[in-house]
Amino acid sequence: MSDKYIHKKGIVYLNQYHIIFCPKYRRKVLVGDIEKDLKKILYEVAEENDIEIKALEIMPDHVHIFISFDPRQHIHSLVQKFKGKSSRILREKYPKLKSKIPSLWTRSYFCCTVGHISEETIVKYIEDQKSI
Repeated sequence: MSDKYIHKKGIVYLNQYHIIFCPKYRRKVLVGDIEKDLKKILYEVAEENDIEIKALEIMPDHVHIFISFDPRQHIHSLVQKFKGKSSRILREKYPKLKSKIPSLWTRSYFCCTVGHISEETIVKYIEDQKSI
């Protein structure tokens, strides 16, 4: 088997997702200190939930995150954890977020499974976001 597979007790997997989510009304609020704090929070959530962040880019009006995690966890609950904790912390620290939008994130998100063949392509796409 490829060394890309993760081996844990009772399971071998390669479970990777490209996820995109946006602030409410696609407002361009993910800049400056908010961007820096959001990045830190997302890495904290990943660590707390045994998620590997393979690539992360925060644009002013959306977030790209490429993750790998144990398939016994559910993607929807992981996205909720990323969005929930970040919304709570950022809206508390930055009151202007409360006045500009009723909630930080939209309820929706994009997710797509990524196989090992296109992994490098996804990482490059996410890393190149700011230079496009």
